[in-house]
Amino acid sequence: MWSRIWVCVVLALAIAGCAGYPEARGFTHEKEVIATLGQPTRVWHNDDGSRTLEYATQPNGSRGWMYTVAADGRVTHQHDALSDANLARVEKGMSVEQVQRLLGQHRSIQRFALSGEEVWDWTIAGDYSRYEVTRFNVHFINGKVVRTSRSVEYPRDGVMFNFGIGHGHGSGAFWGLGWGWPWRPHAW
Repeated sequence: MWSRIWVCVVLALAIAGCAGYPEARGFTHEKEVIATLGQPTRVWHNDDGSRTLEYATQPNGSRGWMYTVAADGRVTHQHDALSDANLARVEKGMSVEQVQRLLGQHRSIQRFALSGEEVWDWTIAGDYSRYEVTRFNVHFINGKVVRTSRSVEYPRDGVMFNFGIGHGHGSGAFWGLGWGWPWRPHAW
C-alpha cells in the first residue's frame, strides 16, 4: 500500500514540476494575456507610457515572458527574457534595476564577503543533457554589473529523471526526489 502511495506522490510531484507558463503565442491585447496567464509577477512602467508585464518562472522554470503593452492595451512586443539573445544584452556597469527589468525575477542571491561580489542567478535552458540545471549568473559589486557567468548543477549520484534509486555519497542505499533531496529509510 505504501509503495502505491509513494508512486502517486512521485507522479504528482513530477507533473507539478512541469507546470509553468506556456510558450509565447501571438497575444494582441493585455486582456488576452491576463485571461490566459493570470496576473503578472511584476509590472514595469516605461518612459513612453507603455507597461511591461513580467511573467517569471523562477526558481525552477527556464523562461521568463515579457509583454510590452501600449496605453490602449495593445501588445506591442513580447519576448522570452531568458533567451540567449536577451542574456547577451547584460553589460558591465548596468544597475541591479536595469538587469531586473531586462531579465525579470531572479532565482537567488549569493554574497561573497572577500570579493565584495553579490551574485544573482537565473535558471536558464541548458546546453547539456536535460538532467543538469544551467544557471546564468550576474556578478555585481556596489550595485553595478562587473561580469556574467554560467554554471551547471549536476544531480547527485543515483538521481535520474528527478527520482533517484542508487547509492548516495558513501552513506548507503537511498531513493529520493529532486536534486539531492533523498529520503533515506534505512542506513544500510
